[in-house]
Amino acid sequence: MKKIIIALFLIINSFANAEVIKELEISGNKRISEETIKVYGEIEINKDYNNFELDNILKNLYSTNFFEDVKINLSNGVLKISLIEYPVINAIQIFGEDAKKVKKAILERMALKEKGPFIRTNLSSDINIIKRAYAGLGFNFVEVETKYEEFSENRVNLIINIIKGAKTKIHQINFIGDKKIRDRRLRDVIASEEHKFWKFISKNVYYSETNVELDKRLLKNYYKSEGYYDVQILSSNAVVSGDKTSLIYNINAGNRYKITKIFTDIDPVFDKQVFLPLEKDFKKNIGKYYSPFAVKKLLESLDILIADADLQFVEHSVNEIIEDGSIQLKINIFEGAKSLVERINIKGNTVTNENVVRSTLTIDEGDPFNNLKLDKSISDLKSKDIFAEVKKNVSEGSSKDLKVIDITVEEKPTGEISAGAGIGTDGGSFAFEVKENNWLGEGINLSTFIDASKETLRGGINVQNPNYKFSGNALNYQISTSKNEKPDSGFSNNVITTGIGTTFEQYRDIYLAPSITLEFDDLEVDDTASKGLKSQAGQFSDLSFKYGITSDKRDRSFMPRSGHIVGFIQSLPMYSDVPVIGNTLDIKKYNSFGPNVVGAFKFFASSVNGLDEDVRLSRRLSIPSSRLRGFSRGKIGPKDGVDYIGGNYATAVNLETALPNLLPESSKIDVGLFLDAGNLWHVDYSNDIDDSNKIRSSIGSNISWISPVGPMSFVFSKNITKADTDRTEGFTFRLGTTF
Repeated sequence: MKKIIIALFLIINSFANAEVIKELEISGNKRISEETIKVYGEIEINKDYNNFELDNILKNLYSTNFFEDVKINLSNGVLKISLIEYPVINAIQIFGEDAKKVKKAILERMALKEKGPFIRTNLSSDINIIKRAYAGLGFNFVEVETKYEEFSENRVNLIINIIKGAKTKIHQINFIGDKKIRDRRLRDVIASEEHKFWKFISKNVYYSETNVELDKRLLKNYYKSEGYYDVQILSSNAVVSGDKTSLIYNINAGNRYKITKIFTDIDPVFDKQVFLPLEKDFKKNIGKYYSPFAVKKLLESLDILIADADLQFVEHSVNEIIEDGSIQLKINIFEGAKSLVERINIKGNTVTNENVVRSTLTIDEGDPFNNLKLDKSISDLKSKDIFAEVKKNVSEGSSKDLKVIDITVEEKPTGEISAGAGIGTDGGSFAFEVKENNWLGEGINLSTFIDASKETLRGGINVQNPNYKFSGNALNYQISTSKNEKPDSGFSNNVITTGIGTTFEQYRDIYLAPSITLEFDDLEVDDTASKGLKSQAGQFSDLSFKYGITSDKRDRSFMPRSGHIVGFIQSLPMYSDVPVIGNTLDIKKYNSFGPNVVGAFKFFASSVNGLDEDVRLSRRLSIPSSRLRGFSRGKIGPKDGVDYIGGNYATAVNLETALPNLLPESSKIDVGLFLDAGNLWHVDYSNDIDDSNKIRSSIGSNISWISPVGPMSFVFSKNITKADTDRTEGFTFRLGTTF
């Protein structure tokens, strides 16, 4: 009671001391005009001001960041304002960094700007920003020295000297504790990588606190997706020695839980009949290991029902209840606060166009406010992989039933360079790719590549706009060239291809991908070529329409453990010198047989048929070597003389499984088993050539080993059936990597 009386006394006293401002006197302002000061200070002549309102004038002027010191005094109707302006930064000079791109990124992230006020407190925070930026690049012991030169008219030049030092290489990554999953798999999950001589391009081989935090999130999400609901990443330590560091992740996986029950708690304001279709999805997940991906799909089904029923202000949440070594899911569906979105502010995007951010949001200005849609929007922005961080803040708008959403993004470098090289029993290869994930700040993906092997040289440019004209559909452009040299067969051909297409989700988990492709093919032969090949020599043009239909029911796209993906592609001629119709069906199904064992069934079938003429050589089919092991690449199927010419029909079936615990983890060796079967047959341009219609099959083991000289893979196989003309290969190896 005493405190209330004192507060009332102070308020009454402040109003009692109110005075009218009749005149304004400003001193100390050299750059900022009096009118600007009046506007920013919200000062009105002939208005009554009490002590609280005078304090607000003071706060308003300080908040402009124009003034180092502000003093105000109101006496006899005259408001006197005495100011000391901050110096103006004439120029910011950065030494110790030669890369213009890095300099530009530093200047964009700094709070201090050229032609802006020089605020010493901001300089300290900018030094920390610079250090964090370099730590993300692997320079963890960077020193930042600053000084400033004063000039006339209260101007300064800010000089920043950066001493980067050596990059901190990740010498070793170890996983300790009750981790239950092999190190090899965990290394595939995290972003950080051990430094090896062949990874001279990768930036993830240098120690970065940002990457370590990302690693911890990735590990936690991966363990949860495997059913380890209460996993704990107990600690992460970096042991630094010179320019090397060892990363240690201490993991307690905990128990693995299966889902035994899923039920709903529905607010009485809603009709329960609307949500009955969820029962079908519930039954599919009961008995399976817990996974946040499964929960996400359940909530997506719920969102579809809500949208179809045109329900507003609906919120939902999930309670995970652990009981008797299993987990139960309780889905709460309730009516949220009836608020609307008044305004959405986008902050921090200096490179990215604001429309890229807004078009990703599933909530818009004027919509009913919904926390779930806002969280999904934030998640979608993060998944674009063009921002280092995305934050949200919700505040009250102009009235209690209105909300203002602030979305703050922190941009990051979006360019990538990767390369790969290998050597094996089928020859050597080299690949190089440059990617930009936010071209022109429009969220466009641009990539260019070169891929060279013993007989083939390919290159091309691909452009993808994932949200063309804010339609939610992806638009793809591509142009590529391929040169195939086969001197032993007496022919070579050059193929130039360009095309445009789109991809979109027509129904849930069902994607359509129509496209138009233009192809130019130049086939040259010499005297050693067969008569049949010589008849196909020449230049050909082909304009075709392609469409693809994909049904993706996998539990996740990365390292799937269950579910299936089915894809069908058909190519139809629009204009062609030699018109053909192509069809391809690809099925992959995954199933878990224990905590660490995943089996896969794969089926592949393809056909190509000419309408008026025979199919030319470059359009004839082959079976990928990964789908029929135990045979030399490109050395099965019909033969024209000494030349393997491919077939009009191809099919393959694969059964695969991994045996992760067969050898000790210290060996860094993973072993898998496979059974492959396939056929490549039919020749339409000659009745004198054997169709080679025979099932080929093999059984064997594939081994991958992280050796001191790089990743190596071996395939040991035994042919079960084959054609007489096929070339077999009981052992293959490959040494190579991407870096």
